[in-house]
Amino acid sequence: MGESRREADRILIASWLEPDQVARVREAADPIPVDYEPELLRPPRYPADHFGAALNRAPDQEARWRELLARATILFDFDATHRDDLPELAPRVRWIQATSAGIGQFVRRQRYAERMPDTVFTTASGVHARPLAEFAIMAMLAESRGLRVLQRAQTRRHWERFAGTDLEGRTVLVVGMGAIGAEVGRMAQALGLRVLGVKRHPADTDPATVNADVLGGVDDLPRLLPEAEYLVLVAPHTDETEGMIGEAELSALPAGAVVINIGRGALVDEPALVRALEPPPEGQGHLGAAWLDVFAEEPLPDESPLWTLPNVVVSPHSASTSDRENRRITDVFCENLRRDRAGEPLLNVLDPGRLY
Repeated sequence: MGESRREADRILIASWLEPDQVARVREAADPIPVDYEPELLRPPRYPADHFGAALNRAPDQEARWRELLARATILFDFDATHRDDLPELAPRVRWIQATSAGIGQFVRRQRYAERMPDTVFTTASGVHARPLAEFAIMAMLAESRGLRVLQRAQTRRHWERFAGTDLEGRTVLVVGMGAIGAEVGRMAQALGLRVLGVKRHPADTDPATVNADVLGGVDDLPRLLPEAEYLVLVAPHTDETEGMIGEAELSALPAGAVVINIGRGALVDEPALVRALEPPPEGQGHLGAAWLDVFAEEPLPDESPLWTLPNVVVSPHSASTSDRENRRITDVFCENLRRDRAGEPLLNVLDPGRLY
């Protein structure tokens, strides 16, 4: 980056951030000015809430916020209060560091790539790998050790011994072997599972580098699904992955298999999933359970049968959320600030065409 552009830079932190993380950004950015005015931001509802609760700025506060947007050249997070008109209100922005990994569909819906052609978007890829992988492992452990059996018996004060199973030697298929999928693979292998992985370009990757015993492409799904006692979906939502798991794919899984979706709801044909989970005569009863963090429509509508199916766990898109998340995002942003200053390639640059 040229010296003149660096001197003209100004960073705006556009979502709530802990004071110690703000201090880290200011230290990493120095001498670039960093604007952070939390009273103008949506208040967080929980740790690392980047969207925040509803906010009604007073006229003078809104004017101040627009002034900050107008002079910013780097944004830490998208502005949740001006998603539709951000390109017009922040015409100088050349780089936006997102706080989410899966921003591709959002950027496409808002047409940011066309409306902000000189702006680079970097994602938080990798930040959520550990909490999401832990959610997947929790699901596998809960199903193998009979957590739902225990809960049902406890509510009835019923004492009856039973036998669960263990995970050693079982097979998990992870669809989407990026940072999250690789972390799922690492944890699964530590528990003795056999890990099958699916990746867009498997020929370019050594399976061991993503913690997989076998690595294939999407075309290999028909061959791999019948081996998968656990199916973990981590792939991004793209034109190619939309609806990739439908009735045929669910039927190809072994009877009693468990589906764990920590990717995007659009990956799965939801009505087909319900039919595969429901017992006869209404459904097929083919699947053992589903642990779902993402859905076709969010929040999940009240009328969705997924709420009441006894073999479904509904997570409100919270598997990735951790009270340590902002520190990890700040790590990425500070490293990218260093790279930007040194003229090195930034981490996690979004390809608007590929949507990740």
